[in-house]
Amino acid sequence: MEQQSSDEITSPLLSTKEEDEETENSAIQQVALTVPTTDEASLPVLTFRMWVLGTLSCVLLSFLNQFFWYRTEPLTITAISAQIAVVPLGQLMAARITKRVFFQGTSWEFTLNPGPFNIKEHVLITIFANSGAGTVYAIHVVTAVKIFYRHHISFFVSLLVVITTQVLGFGWAGIFRRYLVEPAAMWWPANLVQVSLFRALHEKEERRKGGLTRSQFFVIAFLCSFAYYVFPGYIFQMLTSLSWICWLFPMSVLAQQLGSGLYGLGIGAIGLDWATISSYLGSPLASPWFATANVAVGFVFVMYVLTPLCYWFNVYDAKTFPIFSDELFTSKGQIYNITDIIDSNFHLDMAAYERQGRLYLSTFFALTYGVGFAALTATIVHVALFHGREIWEQSKSSFKETKVDIHTKLMRRYKQVPEWWFVCILIATIAITIFICEYYNEQLQLPWWGVLLACGLAIFFTLPIGIITAITNQSPGLNIITEYIIGYIYPGYPVANMCFKVYGYISMTQAITFLQDFKLGHYMKIPPRTMFMAQVVGTVIAGFVYLSTAWWMMETIPDICEDTSSVWRCPSDKVFYDASVIWGLIGPRRIFGNLGAYEKMNWFFLGGAIGPVVVWVGTKAFPEQEWMRLINMPVLIGATGMMPPATAVNYTSWIIVGFLSGFVVFRYRPEWWRRHNYVLSGALDAGLAFMAVVLYLCLGLEEISINWWGNDIDACPLAHCPTAKGLVLQGCPGFS
Repeated sequence: MEQQSSDEITSPLLSTKEEDEETENSAIQQVALTVPTTDEASLPVLTFRMWVLGTLSCVLLSFLNQFFWYRTEPLTITAISAQIAVVPLGQLMAARITKRVFFQGTSWEFTLNPGPFNIKEHVLITIFANSGAGTVYAIHVVTAVKIFYRHHISFFVSLLVVITTQVLGFGWAGIFRRYLVEPAAMWWPANLVQVSLFRALHEKEERRKGGLTRSQFFVIAFLCSFAYYVFPGYIFQMLTSLSWICWLFPMSVLAQQLGSGLYGLGIGAIGLDWATISSYLGSPLASPWFATANVAVGFVFVMYVLTPLCYWFNVYDAKTFPIFSDELFTSKGQIYNITDIIDSNFHLDMAAYERQGRLYLSTFFALTYGVGFAALTATIVHVALFHGREIWEQSKSSFKETKVDIHTKLMRRYKQVPEWWFVCILIATIAITIFICEYYNEQLQLPWWGVLLACGLAIFFTLPIGIITAITNQSPGLNIITEYIIGYIYPGYPVANMCFKVYGYISMTQAITFLQDFKLGHYMKIPPRTMFMAQVVGTVIAGFVYLSTAWWMMETIPDICEDTSSVWRCPSDKVFYDASVIWGLIGPRRIFGNLGAYEKMNWFFLGGAIGPVVVWVGTKAFPEQEWMRLINMPVLIGATGMMPPATAVNYTSWIIVGFLSGFVVFRYRPEWWRRHNYVLSGALDAGLAFMAVVLYLCLGLEEISINWWGNDIDACPLAHCPTAKGLVLQGCPGFS
């Protein structure tokens, strides 16, 4: 719509001599191999087709992702799908729309068609799509209140909560740009997938003899992924989790506990489905090998050492419950009736709670909370020890000229986003949040001081978690500590607990998302002010569409999230609801405090703090052992942070593919890895997403299914059985 404004560029192009002197590339090998070191500053960015295709991408992805999120096997359609789909549309618009200039000034002009569809407007369209590709966490609050608690919350209040939680992170992002975007060491591995794909779609490349160009490779991989997903997605769904141990021992509870990829420890289980591999931890092809190795070690320790030991030594009566479950239980192994312990004022009914007794968790579910405690303290200590000096030096030099890489030098041509823009958004959003929490307190329960405390936690943790994410592509969460703190301070208020969590946790994760997008713009040389505008508009549009879709589904689908035989079982919302019961309704004091069964889990806080100290001392004592510096205790300890709802097969499959890509191919076929690794990741994502949509529209809407043994996902019906003597549940051996 508008040609590149002349005042976007604040310094002239580097001269040839200066370019020769300053073409030093990033010290990060993956970045140097993937990101171009040039910039075409004259390309138009804010074009008419960018607005049309960007808005369309944001709306469609928001609708589809929320629609599929309620499924038993959630499907996330990534921005890569839109990134590919808009290319022919953009080229068609460039070829067909009039090139007439409608308005023209001294430094700008308005035309519907400023020329060929270019890479920079394509990047902005993808930023819009990114807004629709990420989940809106606050929807969990609305779902839990309306469906599980059956309590009133209006659409207007829900919309305000959604928008404020999504926008609040802009403030933190603006504050921490200088630490998490400009430094070359903060390289954000996930962005390299999109950068590689942009180059494959826009750069002309000569085909090597006997080889393929990146574009040709992408098309072939995309078609293969598209065609293959019809098997795990419809015809042969057991490919989601091939738990072969269960097939060998169909009547053994122990064997199925060990072998089930979905309901057990997943020993030997493998998923031949890209959705299984990438659904929770992201693409393993985008994860650097040292991060994958840290995740693998942490997963093996928790899943195959800690959990079995606690279970078979019957710690916390573990054998009374399934070895892997996110359900809430009574002391007799029965499902806990939450409805009976809620009074008419939506608070805990103490008399009913005492009658029903303490609430219990499965062994693994309890351990995940302990591991979450450890990951939190490990994050703080790790960043202080390994990055504290860098942060201090960056703080001192933030207003001085320092040595930067070629990408930061190129970006300094453009006008930056003033920090006061972010501060204004931050103050306004906090003020609106306090108002809605006070004015609609009957629905949200959260007092004004809770909003300020949540914001304080978010701003404190954004930098350490941002550093870990920018280096490892793994992001420790704040969900457990936010629940813990407000649960102790303000027990008995489940909605307040959920709201505190989304304002404390999501404002931080949104800031991380915005910073990652800033880095993508940094790599692709997008003017910062233009990037900022696209992020704000895309975030607001996505929030409205996500909520509208969720509200429509909750109003129209019978027994959504509650019918266990339905495809709409809402696994992530169920885990969110369970957490609100544990931390909000009953409160951590009655679960993890002196009134609960799991008080000793608090020792994990200390263990998490000690872990990074041991590694740091090791690196100082043995500086020649470089592998020690690759041990990242927050990632290692928090490896199982996505479980549940993630299962063992998600991790085992992810780790195998990550090893093959990040270690085997990267080390022994570096040229192939450079040309094709990230392109392959994008092609697999896109092919799966398009076939999933086709399957649903053609077969899912008509409820056409195939009933045969190949669609019995996991085929481990006994994995959920307890093993305590004298305790028999329906569907387990001995039940009559």
